[in-house]
Amino acid sequence: MINRRRAMLLGLIALPAAWQLAPVPASAQQAFQRYFPFLVDLDGWQGKKPDGLSMEIPGNSMITATREYQRGPSRIHVQILFGPAAKGVLAMAQTGMNVETSEGRMHSSTIDGMPVSQTFSFKDKSGAIMVALGQSGAFNFAFNGIPEDEALTLAKKFDWKAIQAAQPK
Repeated sequence: MINRRRAMLLGLIALPAAWQLAPVPASAQQAFQRYFPFLVDLDGWQGKKPDGLSMEIPGNSMITATREYQRGPSRIHVQILFGPAAKGVLAMAQTGMNVETSEGRMHSSTIDGMPVSQTFSFKDKSGAIMVALGQSGAFNFAFNGIPEDEALTLAKKFDWKAIQAAQPK
């Protein structure tokens, strides 16, 4: 015969354990998701769902938010990047180097008060536009199959200053 008092006591003890083992819905927003609104739709382009990554290691953190776009055979890959990995991207934007060959060009400039580095390959109409968003942030707009001037026009549709203002502290 089961002792009712003991059964109640076991039930009360098991309740908190079951509560802790129950699955908890992920209601907290990932750090990279706060940058998804900056990955805007582009007229005439099919944008895929944004994706991202947040990584914390002692002394460092990295956040990246990305989105890909397609229009026929042409492609665009947009990335917002914060953390140590952005410093490699920033190095090029801050060199001030300008190079042109028969195959392509690379040049650095300031657009809307922000350091920008652009590369372009003449043969396949591909390249990248990299914008420095401070000491540890970068906006990267890589493209394939579109003219350089159209790529810059499209890259400017992203609010670089708003992205810079939203970077992690």
